[in-house]
Amino acid sequence: MTTTVDEQGFVDKGLAAGKVGTFAGAVLGISTVAPGYTLTASIGLMVAAVGLKMPAIILAGFVPMFLTAYAYRELNSRIPDCGASFTWSAKAFGPYVGWMCGWGMVMATTIVLSNLASIGVEFAYLFLAKVFDQPGLAELADNKAVNIVSTLVFIAVATAVSSRGITTSQRVQYVLVGFQMVVLIGFAVTALIRVGAGNAPAGLHFEPGWFNPFTGLTLSAFAIGVTGSIFAFWGWDTCLTLGEESRDPNRVPGRAGLLCVLSILLTYLLVAVAVMMYAGTGTDGLGLGNGANAANVFGALADPVLGSWGGPVLMLAVLASSAASLQTTFLPGARTMLAMGVYGAFPKRFAEVHPRFLVPSYSTVVAGVVTGGFYTVVTLLSEHTLMDTVAALGIMICWYYGITAFACVWYFRRELLSSARNLVFKGVFPLLGGVMLLAVFVVSVRESMNPANGSGASIGGIGLVFFMGFGMLVLGAVLMLVMCWRAPEYFRGRMPERAAMVVAETG
Repeated sequence: MTTTVDEQGFVDKGLAAGKVGTFAGAVLGISTVAPGYTLTASIGLMVAAVGLKMPAIILAGFVPMFLTAYAYRELNSRIPDCGASFTWSAKAFGPYVGWMCGWGMVMATTIVLSNLASIGVEFAYLFLAKVFDQPGLAELADNKAVNIVSTLVFIAVATAVSSRGITTSQRVQYVLVGFQMVVLIGFAVTALIRVGAGNAPAGLHFEPGWFNPFTGLTLSAFAIGVTGSIFAFWGWDTCLTLGEESRDPNRVPGRAGLLCVLSILLTYLLVAVAVMMYAGTGTDGLGLGNGANAANVFGALADPVLGSWGGPVLMLAVLASSAASLQTTFLPGARTMLAMGVYGAFPKRFAEVHPRFLVPSYSTVVAGVVTGGFYTVVTLLSEHTLMDTVAALGIMICWYYGITAFACVWYFRRELLSSARNLVFKGVFPLLGGVMLLAVFVVSVRESMNPANGSGASIGGIGLVFFMGFGMLVLGAVLMLVMCWRAPEYFRGRMPERAAMVVAETG
């Protein structure tokens, strides 16, 4: 592979340039967020923490994400590098912070990939059970051996598709994203119609107070709920990791990211209000607070809301959502590992790009293998893998998003007072977003030590969520020291000063 360095010292990594426009980038971002999968996985967690305040918590999770989106946009406009958070934080704070930020992003990807595959398997068996009228098929997802093998197959297929190139990814996503969004909106509207007609189990009346996060919530409940909400928005930054493959690297990724975040917010609020008004937050029957429904809300509500013909369609939509996100979630993780390989933070093998498909093939395969191993271990340790991985992912997201927000403020510190626009978009917004994420990170780590705030699974009396979240960061710090000893070049200076040297060795 021939690698070149631009005037700033950053590396052209050989990816397929000029392939992604604003709309395509937003679609890929929405696909990674996976509203169908995310809602069915996170509604139960948020309701368990905050009850009828779920819309308020969604807004509370959106605010730091929206503010941090400006940090991503401004940094990408200056440095459109596929390493995104890793590259920017290393440039702002030096190699060690950059390495840990990149590690957090890679581990977040690993956690969510395992989660996506798990949801995909569950809905695949649910769909088959409905289509063939064989309820026993749905129970196969609860068999650990069958579940693990099926999930590994899902991951392998997604790895193969992701290795075929960014154009293939776009074409697949247009169909899958469009289908799931239409079905989700149809589901929400149908639920509201049933509420209006008096045919809903709960039939709650709309209350503006549902959107107020400043009343009726304890700090602990707020933090746990926001962790679930932040998880629900995770993935929009995929748009920013495609900067080197965008038609206008300086503008398209930022615009696509903001379009993605706003589209997701409106969808979430519509569905959240609809399911709350229809099912309520009770702990019996179809109530969203029923533990039997928590891990798979749409699985419980599909037939009651849409009927016997529409229920399988919703299940197919969530399956499509999981499959779409499973495939696109490889994009940011693999590209972060590619950048870390190119700049010397990871072994040089990670810098490989497929000569035909122009994708980071080695990084993609490694992501698939690590995800499969992670899911297998966690499934064997926990009876409620989904709930624990959602909580752990929130911790990882706050970590690397928060670092990115602070990196924006520091990187542009000499420009902040040059104009009102710079002060707001490069300073105030990212700083507020970073502070909010830092606060949620600290409280979430503390709460994760209590097994009761997850599935109840623990190691030595400490919640499994703590080990999957904060424990992963500690593991990353250890591996960083190992890399510093084995490949010290990256750690000897700030980027981009080291870029030219790394290229000289790998080109």
